[in-house]
Amino acid sequence: MCRRCARKNRVPSAGTGTPRCGNCGAPLPWIAEAGDQDFGEVVDQAAVPVLVDVWAPWCAPCRMVSPALERIALDYAGRIKLVKINADEAPEVARRFQVQSLPTLLLTDHGKVVERQIGAAPEPRLRAWLEEGLAAA
Repeated sequence: MCRRCARKNRVPSAGTGTPRCGNCGAPLPWIAEAGDQDFGEVVDQAAVPVLVDVWAPWCAPCRMVSPALERIALDYAGRIKLVKINADEAPEVARRFQVQSLPTLLLTDHGKVVERQIGAAPEPRLRAWLEEGLAAA
């Protein structure tokens, strides 16, 4: 939903550019899910830096950090893409990035890891971590 005009918009998991509201043109938050089969298309080929959240449904810290990540995605609309990866359903992605603890957050730019955060952290710390990573990207 657009924060500016409150219109519903469809945002595809993969695509070029950044999503914008079809009504007012405001940047939209880009939140998607991916797995082993579509990770390359959804994450590696993204035009903006991607905040990858590797999580699992049984992981309590993962469930605690998820709302903060969604708020961050809203605030950084047009600047980042948030992609959620269920580690149980995407073991190849977890192996590729050597995920050993959940949640694991990765900031990637064209498939290259720029920053890594392991474990849950408070939202202000996540925002600072993201800012550092975006500056490095």
